Amino acid sequence: MKKLIVFLCLFFSIMALYAKGIQEDYRKAEENARVSYAFGMVIASNIHTIPLDIDTKAFAEGMKAIFDETIEAQFTEQEALEIVEMAFHNAMEMLSEKNQMTEEQFLAANRLRPGVQTTASGLQYEVIEDKGGEKPNVNSVVRVNYTGTFIDGALFDSSIEEGGAYIPLELVIPGWTEGLMLMSTGSIYKLFIPSNLAYGKDGIQGIIPPYSTLIFSVELLEIISDEGYWDTDPEY
Repeated sequence: MKKLIVFLCLFFSIMALYAKGIQEDYRKAEENARVSYAFGMVIASNIHTIPLDIDTKAFAEGMKAIFDETIEAQFTEQEALEIVEMAFHNAMEMLSEKNQMTEEQFLAANRLRPGVQTTASGLQYEVIEDKGGEKPNVNSVVRVNYTGTFIDGALFDSSIEEGGAYIPLELVIPGWTEGLMLMSTGSIYKLFIPSNLAYGKDGIQGIIPPYSTLIFSVELLEIISDEGYWDTDPEY
């Protein structure tokens, strides 16, 4: 609850600047203005992902009622918090429903594409290059190169600049474990991991939206160990 109060105070401050229509070059502004502008960018980037229709005039008036002691607020603090929490809850419910429908439509169409195969769990994959060598098991630790995108093509993760990533199959999402066990060393696959084999209806706040199908282009570079994560060299 305290985090929400702090968040709202910061957001109110940003909206106050908006309401006044201030136009400045904040790169050259004083420290207080530069910091305030930066806070606005960070907070707005987070709020922008939530489908809330904000009435900026009412928002500014609500903010003013808190900072101007001569104005009586129309809600108690508890009432305001309950209204905001309910609005966030409803917005996330709407986003979840929309994402779930989008995911179902994408997976239904994708499974019909030539070259795409679907396992019993619902994992979809496409073989880009198959080397036909050794395959990892559920206890393996492997090194891979990968890029991860959403179905709209937006990149959310990649190991390319790091020269590969060490993956313990027993410690990752089910879609990763199953997909990597299909691959042989040196092979390149494209994995389409449904949300029920990834981060589900909750996602990861600020990173993975609810009901997100994750698309990974994966190259299995090598199998480090077949004896489990805890039996490998600590540097891995």
